[in-house]
Amino acid sequence: MSAEAVIRDYYEALRRGEPLYPYFLDDESTVKFGVSETLYGYDEVADGLLEQTRTTDDWSVESEGLVVDERDGYAVFADEVVLEWTDRVAETRRRFETRWSGTLEYHDGTWLFVSMHVSAPHELR
Repeated sequence: MSAEAVIRDYYEALRRGEPLYPYFLDDESTVKFGVSETLYGYDEVADGLLEQTRTTDDWSVESEGLVVDERDGYAVFADEVVLEWTDRVAETRRRFETRWSGTLEYHDGTWLFVSMHVSAPHELR
């Protein structure tokens, strides 16, 4: 599977409410910056993603320009993604126009995220 296919599969897993931590490299150097969190190291990333899955529902993920550059053993990507989900704790619907970027490394026949940065200029109402 290509790096691009892995990214698109990650989006699908998010939509389906499936676990997302298996898409990340199990390493202390793994990092994920989200709309509202900063996670350093695989353990924090995995815990954060498990909490996200536990407390959210009904995800919409609309990719609007995925660009992937796959090289020998690593890949970089960027995308603009409209995200929408239900926050079950706050009992509210959230919607953001986000920007994604990051890197993946090829390990044992699989592309895994090493870094992911998701940012949003503001919440859409």
